[in-house]
Amino acid sequence: MPHTGFPHPEDVQGAVRREARTVSATDRSMIGLIRRVMDALYWCCAIVAGFALVLITIVVPWGVFTRYVLHSAASWPEPMAILLSIVLTFFGAAMGVRSGQHMRVTVLRDLLPRALRLTVDLAAEALLAGVALFMVVWGVKLVQVTWFQVIAEFPALSVGITYLPIPIGGAVTLLFIAERLTIGPPPREGDWREAAPD
Repeated sequence: MPHTGFPHPEDVQGAVRREARTVSATDRSMIGLIRRVMDALYWCCAIVAGFALVLITIVVPWGVFTRYVLHSAASWPEPMAILLSIVLTFFGAAMGVRSGQHMRVTVLRDLLPRALRLTVDLAAEALLAGVALFMVVWGVKLVQVTWFQVIAEFPALSVGITYLPIPIGGAVTLLFIAERLTIGPPPREGDWREAAPD
């Protein structure tokens, strides 16, 4: 058969399938990269929040010990515990959003038909994103306003630095929401209770 200059339909279909496989592989690679970055960000939040929690459990008893045993109360444990609580709260909240462990009441949502459940889920994500965006915008303003103020017990520490977890936690929360809306929630880890012996 003479060559007409037009590709054979089977050749075109094969090329389209190969192109689809290539795009699909590229998409999977990009999704994998995004997932790894979000996993790393999640574990950074876990380390920071966990470290803050450990320090709180050390600092608070020390304050009690100096007050009631040494009868000479140290002035720094209470403000330090408050500052560490800010870190724990906002980084821990971002972790809770990604892992789906944040507090929520789903009784009415679970009674709705599937289409309405999806609408409610999207509305909830939008509200959560709005709160996170509020944290970023007003958190940055709070940091700017208090940057040159100091804490009496820690004169070398700027008040603005102590408020940085608010906008950072909000930005991380926004990233986790974007991850869930674009590539889906992260895979759930098995509950330790399922593997525990009876």
